[in-house]
Amino acid sequence: MGVKITTRSLGDVSVVDVCGRITLSGGSAELGETLRDIASKGGKKVLVNLGEVSYLDSSAIGELISGFTTITNRGGNLKLLSLNQRVMDLFRITKSNTIFEIHDDEAAAVRSFV
Repeated sequence: MGVKITTRSLGDVSVVDVCGRITLSGGSAELGETLRDIASKGGKKVLVNLGEVSYLDSSAIGELISGFTTITNRGGNLKLLSLNQRVMDLFRITKSNTIFEIHDDEAAAVRSFV
């Protein structure tokens, strides 16, 4: 199964819904392009929903960190939503969980942006 990435708005928050496997061979570059596109259009509040992601590799984490850096440098914030146990374990192993604010509840995550 490939990856499906859709973007929607909840007020002034851009929500990026990702579904499938994100790897170097499929999905990683698309995720990075989506985040750069949001940043280039002035998006400052970005929530990446990984609830339907079955697997991601280090290239996907790299794209998330790159997107986080780009958006933060433009005065914005990128947060993550709904990491399953397998994905959360990978974030812990790579210490990427110390970079991102991670939420389990979409409404609470949207409210957390100030």
